[in-house]
Amino acid sequence: MPELPEVEVVRAGLVPALVGREIADVEVRHPRAVRNTAGGSAAFAALRGREVVGVVRRGKYLWLLLDDGKDALLAHLGMSGQMLVQRPGTSLEPGPHVRARLVADDGGEVWFVDQRTFGYVDLTPTVATPDGGPGGRGSPARVLPRPVAHVARDLLDPDLDMASLVARTRRRRTEVKRALLDQTLVSGVGNIYADEALWRARLHGTRATDALPPARLRELYTAAGDVMAEALAQGGTSFDALYVNVAGTPGYFARSLHAYGRAGEPCDRCGTLLRIEPFMNRRSVSCPRCQRRAPQRSG
Repeated sequence: MPELPEVEVVRAGLVPALVGREIADVEVRHPRAVRNTAGGSAAFAALRGREVVGVVRRGKYLWLLLDDGKDALLAHLGMSGQMLVQRPGTSLEPGPHVRARLVADDGGEVWFVDQRTFGYVDLTPTVATPDGGPGGRGSPARVLPRPVAHVARDLLDPDLDMASLVARTRRRRTEVKRALLDQTLVSGVGNIYADEALWRARLHGTRATDALPPARLRELYTAAGDVMAEALAQGGTSFDALYVNVAGTPGYFARSLHAYGRAGEPCDRCGTLLRIEPFMNRRSVSCPRCQRRAPQRSG
């Protein structure tokens, strides 16, 4: 599933195509793509004539903020979703996996493509941000789409309060990898960047958050932010043709991964073979030497 860097690459690519443009037309080509919107496909007719004033992201969520600030077109890419920009004058016809399309007033288009249809777009009202700050990267507006009001700030958000995040993490009394993946605690991190951050911080994912000193948690979150910033600079992490930017180009950070997807290979730090372990419905990769499990608590 695309994580923060991959979604941010898409957001940045949509800005020049949509911000300041009016939506001239909209077509919903598969009802499942709009399953969360009250009124279904018919509700999207209300987009015609609306101006896009911002393309905004918080964590893994992306939305188009509409002219009055009271409505947003929320997009979640799911497992295989893409947002592809067709420049004005492009003569390509939408393929079978194009689930929805927006036509801008200059003739350019944005296609929501989703082979598996796990993602969606949702025309939804906005609500005020809980902390009074901007909703996310891409707009100073202090609003969020209502369905993502519970989603926490992410590690690349300048309004993130790191001290508060560390304190809340210690109060959760959970495993540290579970904390990294908890989108109500800190958003944007998925399995790829969790494994990478834990490797960089030399922590095993099962370490207890309440047993870690605040400095170690801060170090972990800093590592997660750093690795996502580095991935963003390389266009994100692409393992197949499904993870692409708005022009259909993949990212190249997969070449720089130290843990994720490298089970059985030597650790880049100490040479020990990396191990793979079950984790929830996923898997974790770590170094047995650099990332030791915590001793079992007695009693």
